[in-house]
Amino acid sequence: MKGFWHGAALLAGLLAAAPGYALPPLQMFVDVTPPGGVLRPPPGSYAGPVVIRRPLTLEGEGRITIDGGGRGTVLSVTADHVTVRGLRLTHSGESHDTVDAGILVAGNDNLIEDNTIDDALFGIHLRQARRNTVRGNRIGSKPSEVNMRGDGLRLWYSSDNLIEGNTLHEVRDVLLINSPDNRVIGNDIRRSGVGMQLVYAPGNLLEDNTIDANTTGIVVVYSDDNTLRGNRMRHLRSASGAGLAVKDSSGVVAEDNEILHCAVGVQSNSPTHPENILELKNNRLAYNDVAMYFYGEKGGHIIHGNRFEHNLQDIAVSAPTSARANDWRGNSWDNYQGFDRDGDGVGDQPHEIHLYADRIWMDRPMTRFFRGSPMLDLVDFIERLAPFSDPPLVLRDPAPRVR
Repeated sequence: MKGFWHGAALLAGLLAAAPGYALPPLQMFVDVTPPGGVLRPPPGSYAGPVVIRRPLTLEGEGRITIDGGGRGTVLSVTADHVTVRGLRLTHSGESHDTVDAGILVAGNDNLIEDNTIDDALFGIHLRQARRNTVRGNRIGSKPSEVNMRGDGLRLWYSSDNLIEGNTLHEVRDVLLINSPDNRVIGNDIRRSGVGMQLVYAPGNLLEDNTIDANTTGIVVVYSDDNTLRGNRMRHLRSASGAGLAVKDSSGVVAEDNEILHCAVGVQSNSPTHPENILELKNNRLAYNDVAMYFYGEKGGHIIHGNRFEHNLQDIAVSAPTSARANDWRGNSWDNYQGFDRDGDGVGDQPHEIHLYADRIWMDRPMTRFFRGSPMLDLVDFIERLAPFSDPPLVLRDPAPRVR
């Protein structure tokens, strides 16, 4: 075996040094590594694609590059109990149909750690994979328009995985589809499309992630019993750029999140069934155009202990009842006009929001361009001063928190 490694290293060096020759294939090193072995190829660049079919450890130590040559997926892991660490994977294929990626994981109990992926259409693709750990990787996509990139992380029918501490810049999104019971913790996603998107993906934990300067933050669609805790969604300024968007999902809990400087902080439809309830607790919503937007007629969400600070509009609705029927309590409102005479931290009178001139741009989206303009401010002032009819009540917080 020692003679083989010496000969392989010599061949790799000769091919790399000779002009006009292709990169040496890494597959030959992988194929001769015994099950359970540790593979540390000589430093340099190698040709992919590569497939790992047995349990082993592939250590790059930051000195190994695998170039996919623009064909398919650069590195595929189809076995269980494989470790891939410290590699640079680059130049995948460009097919969305075949999900050309930097790394494909189609096995269980694998560790994908501290790798750099660039010029890859999709970053890391978990396909029917369970109990894998994807940690500390740096992921970028092809240099294309955002809609033409691939997912930086894609989980398809995959469960019980840990996605932790990865950095994703200029990808399309992080997508969990039909993938329950995963933990997505401490990732950094910037300058991409949708930060995280859950579709038919129940029971996941999204915690301590940063989503910055994307089109949209976190989208939860037809995905029940998810928990979103301690995430930061910032600077999502697209016209449809919601920090958190929830649709037809039961038992979603969003707590201790920070949603700053977004077009819409939280967007949710009213529950179609009584159990489809969104719980918003102890979140901070600040400097958004609209802090919360509700569409539908039924209401029913639990909204407790949140902080509303310096938003252009705290609440927008498709119909007044869609927000009024929610359970509002203990929220902090920077425009609360009451007092706390007994000093118990709770306002002496409820906090109420009525629709005045702001109803114009809610009912007529084309007028949204004038939102916040002196003209609408003047109309709003006159209507508050001498309303021609009783303004609709949007919400009533009976126990607003006073700081």
